[in-house]
Amino acid sequence: MSAVASDHPDERGHSQTVRAQLALRDLVLSGEIQPGERLSELAIVERIGVSRTPVRAALMMLADEGLLEPLPSGGFAARAFTNQEVLDAIEVRGTLEGLAARLAAERGVSPATLAGLRCLLDELDAVVAVIAGTEQHAEAFDAEAFNAYVDLNARFHREIMAAADSRVIDRQLERVMTLPFASPSAFVMVQSQTAEARQILLIAQDQHRCIVEAIARRESGRAEAMMREHSRLASRNLTQALRSKRAMELVPGSALIRETGE
Repeated sequence: MSAVASDHPDERGHSQTVRAQLALRDLVLSGEIQPGERLSELAIVERIGVSRTPVRAALMMLADEGLLEPLPSGGFAARAFTNQEVLDAIEVRGTLEGLAARLAAERGVSPATLAGLRCLLDELDAVVAVIAGTEQHAEAFDAEAFNAYVDLNARFHREIMAAADSRVIDRQLERVMTLPFASPSAFVMVQSQTAEARQILLIAQDQHRCIVEAIARRESGRAEAMMREHSRLASRNLTQALRSKRAMELVPGSALIRETGE
């Protein structure tokens, strides 16, 4: 058989579907497709350059993710989310992460896992120290340090989930995280536009350490409570971001968020 595995029709079809899904998601999250706008299969085919079958599959996938909604007349439209819905998504994420922290504490984690988490905390300490040491103006913040914090913060949350070793929680969290503004790092960059950014980062880092120590000491209730409280910093950042167009531009998917009352 001369054809390589990647030339198999089923694999080609899958790759085209993934391509369509990613391209369509980018159009929605960037605001190029406005909330409420009806999506035409033919228009999308022409726009992203794939056939109708993968486009149709991508539309259904994004509807399952919650970014699109079916229309009574048929087809799909981009969804809009109220700030309350975003807060609810953050709360669900925090609940799942809290459960993960509790299970990690109850079941116990290996010395190697704890050592890795503590090394990660040290890296976060160094980055937070750089940010906290800049001039007392948001414009003076070290952009490279903030980007490093975003990456390290995302790693911290992934490591806590891994420590729980629960495929059930992983699957549920994956569904929540399809909404980009529900992720742990969605509103971190918003902090760079606020006067109290340093204070919030210092609080967040202290919470990181408290979570790890609670897990190490097998204090499951404290680990869960701290992780849930930690997630609420994102809610605080959202409230601040809604007051500033400049800050909202830093939030992935912000084009889909409509403040209650609009």
